[in-house]
Amino acid sequence: MNTYITKGTCSRQILFDVTEDHKLINVKFIGGCSGNLQAVSRLVNGMHIDEVIKVLKGIRCQADTSCGDQLAKALIEYKEKHNIQ
Repeated sequence: MNTYITKGTCSRQILFDVTEDHKLINVKFIGGCSGNLQAVSRLVNGMHIDEVIKVLKGIRCQADTSCGDQLAKALIEYKEKHNIQ
């Protein structure tokens, strides 16, 4: 399980796993708008991380970011850490 500490959102943390073929699973937001974030978690489940980044990166809410944007940032950081192109 990977953990990402969010910045500038109501959610405080994002927990997630990535499969060997780089698909996102087990996404859980800690804090934030429960219903909306459960929906986001279900919608991205099983998606390739590059597709999730493409869809969510740059979405704005408060403080020039959003929970979706933070998930994209978490996945970009994950890719860099694991040297994934």
